[in-house]
Amino acid sequence: MAAIGRFFKDASVFYAKVVEGEIFRAHGDIFGAPTFDRQPTPRRGVKTLVPVVPSKVIAVGINYLDHAREMNRELPKEPLIWFKATTSLLPDGGKIEIPFPEHRTDFEAELAIVIGRKTCNVSPATAARHIFGYTAAQDISDRTIQKAESQWARCKSFDTFTPLGPFVETQIDPGQLKIQQFQNGQLRQNSNTRELIFKPAQIVSFVSTNMTLLPGDVILTGTPSGVGPIKSGDKLEVRIQGLAPLMNLVK
Repeated sequence: MAAIGRFFKDASVFYAKVVEGEIFRAHGDIFGAPTFDRQPTPRRGVKTLVPVVPSKVIAVGINYLDHAREMNRELPKEPLIWFKATTSLLPDGGKIEIPFPEHRTDFEAELAIVIGRKTCNVSPATAARHIFGYTAAQDISDRTIQKAESQWARCKSFDTFTPLGPFVETQIDPGQLKIQQFQNGQLRQNSNTRELIFKPAQIVSFVSTNMTLLPGDVILTGTPSGVGPIKSGDKLEVRIQGLAPLMNLVK
């Protein structure tokens, strides 16, 4: 497998392999040993969905060296995690809705991990075997609420606050990927995953010692420096080296 997407056509939802813009429908468990059609599905009438259906979405904070320096924060001794509501997920091309326009609401470009098998109490050395692949994400955040509360789940869980996709890349090394955020064509965040304080395998291992992860679960790995506010009419694009770009408009 390489890039895997989830699609809707003719009242049917299905997974497919994505090759040079063509989609080849999958049969069987996408996290197991699926087979794929030899002929592509015609793209007419096909809608791209969020690439997986997670039982939970977990976010990691203060996990880029440059972002920690930007915020003048001490480096965490272990991953700082919280839950984001699965109802906050938004596919590529979907519109982000700001519930409180008077609040400051920010973009955050992130690399997301997708879990591929049931994972409980695994070591960092073996955690990579439990990762299905990686995709692009936004962790949209209402800063006004975030500053007023000690818990971060509410400020980051409004509907549409977790754009994800468009596809899961199953054959990529996450160790040194350029990660960028564009806002209306202007470069706002420009970093590299080598800046990650806790690497994907470390994160999966840590989370799995605290809860069981299931196939399709998503972990956002944190955002680099350069986060900034969004407003109605903005076009946001996350570009991560080796992944299809994630594009969303702000309603």
